[in-house]
Amino acid sequence: MRFILGVGSKGGGQLVPEEKAFQLDREINSVLATDCGSTTTKAILIEKVGDEYRLIVRGEAPTTVEAPFEDVTAGARNAIREVEELTGKTLLDEKGVITPRRPDGTGVDIYMSTSSAGGGLQMMVAGVVKTMTAESAARAALGAGAIVMDVISVDDGRKPHEKIQRIRHLRPDMILLSGGIDGGTITHVVEIAELISAAEPKPRLGIGFKLPVIYAGNKDARPHIQSSLGQKVDLRITDNLRPVLEKEVLGPAREEIHNLFMEHVMAQAPGYNKLMSWTPVPIMPTPGAVGICMQTASREYDVSVIGVDIGGATTDVFSVFGEFFNRTVSANLGMSYSICNVLLEAGVQNILRWIPFKIDEGDLRNRIRNKMIRPTTIPQTLDELVIEQAIAREALRLAFLHHKSLAVGLRGVHKERTIGDTFEQTGSGESYIDLMDLGMLVGSGGVLSHAPRRAQSAMMMLDAFQPEGLTMLAVDSIFMTPQLGILSTIHPKAAMQVFERDCLIILGTAIAPAGPSGSAKPGDSCVKVTLEWDDQSVTEEVPYGQMKVVPVPNGKTAKAVIQPSRQFNAGAGYGHTVEKTINGGVVGVIIDCRGRPFTPPADEASRNAKLLEWFRALNLYPQESLEKYAK
Repeated sequence: MRFILGVGSKGGGQLVPEEKAFQLDREINSVLATDCGSTTTKAILIEKVGDEYRLIVRGEAPTTVEAPFEDVTAGARNAIREVEELTGKTLLDEKGVITPRRPDGTGVDIYMSTSSAGGGLQMMVAGVVKTMTAESAARAALGAGAIVMDVISVDDGRKPHEKIQRIRHLRPDMILLSGGIDGGTITHVVEIAELISAAEPKPRLGIGFKLPVIYAGNKDARPHIQSSLGQKVDLRITDNLRPVLEKEVLGPAREEIHNLFMEHVMAQAPGYNKLMSWTPVPIMPTPGAVGICMQTASREYDVSVIGVDIGGATTDVFSVFGEFFNRTVSANLGMSYSICNVLLEAGVQNILRWIPFKIDEGDLRNRIRNKMIRPTTIPQTLDELVIEQAIAREALRLAFLHHKSLAVGLRGVHKERTIGDTFEQTGSGESYIDLMDLGMLVGSGGVLSHAPRRAQSAMMMLDAFQPEGLTMLAVDSIFMTPQLGILSTIHPKAAMQVFERDCLIILGTAIAPAGPSGSAKPGDSCVKVTLEWDDQSVTEEVPYGQMKVVPVPNGKTAKAVIQPSRQFNAGAGYGHTVEKTINGGVVGVIIDCRGRPFTPPADEASRNAKLLEWFRALNLYPQESLEKYAK
């Protein structure tokens, strides 16, 4: 392996359950995979080269689920044709993708696909108590790759008629209903079921079809649920999400969600029947596939992982800490279709704090609105790029806050388990996100993967997530994680080889002491770092409030001795030295002494000066442009 992935790890990752592998009765030497996104369909060709699996080429084309095409396979064919043109191989015929690979070299051994086209999987969840069973239901849905449109509970503050109207109005793809422990009271979960029955909800797709409803609550209530809903919806019954207060069982519900996604959502979307006929592997929601890829990476590299995929309409955040995997979808935090909602949620001042030059608030608002109206446009000037990356910081920050609010231990109980030292035994409902334990932060999505300079991607993630201690930063170079996620269900080795060698771009390692614990002032001593690699040795003393990059090359590891001052913590406690072997990268080792947590200065002049100082330290933009901003 070219790099080390043990930074910050406490042995997490081993307890994440393996995905069930799809069994194929032939050797796989070539794989064609597509991801049908909301705007773009991406196709990749993976082949075995010697003893390794490698990415050969990729193609992309606009997604075609809307008029005038209304056939997802048209976009898939166009993306695959680009692969054909680049390789000179024949992969398609009039029926679809040619499988298995023929003796003359045409076709591939297997074709598979993920999809978020047509809005992806949209669900409503319902439970008895908002912070207990309803929250467990939300985690089950989010982990299965769904967008959660709303959460209905007995104690959500809405009157019955308001809940009925809400259920009727939203028209989700399916509803997940949970509530009560096995053997407990059934009154409240039956009450929720009756509300759903009274609403007589209709699915978003497929006129005349019954809405799928999954019941995953108290088993004693099943006859009552059947009586209330059995005739009005397509009712599916599975294991209770919370059979006892101290235990959460999400697997059966997630599997049922995936089955219904295939039967109802995919089957009704334009052209998906044809697409499904091309592949023996069930089509998977894009976010669910990315989640599998993150879990596989955490398991293979034995490290805690946070991943983020920022798209045009949504921002998905994934985390794997020990036995806990969580995923959240911030459905209205994106960089094109929902960019105005980022402005609404963050506020104009929070966006302005990342822009190192004067800009009229009205001008900023108009630029953001234009992006929503013309979602496929990209920045044409440096000013536009800086503004877009400022908005991205806020979208990422808000999505991470949303994620941390759901990435928590079970509420309503005293904990009877630990994840190493991830959280203390002080009560329930605490977040298991421990930024000091985070070993790897992976970014994906256009604004991160296609940033003109890789340092810009690193800076956006540092500003938004504010990792602590030692954290390796990486980006998905060309949006391959969905395809690699579904590939890992049938061939984990191939998926991980391509993930490491062709997908992941290692930006470097961030050294970010937490604190200060006291009244440290900008310019005070923060950390002394000594790095040794090959025949080089570099020592940097970085004061509080400043940043520094040491150019440890990609593919190299360095022995690091990190000596924080007594007011800062680099992972071993305040003032204690840390010695680790860390990775270089295309950016290098970033020493971030801005403190944790940090915010840019409130005063505009001081803030702009500080931003320019940080931008220069990481060489984010052309120096002549930064000098222009300084005037």
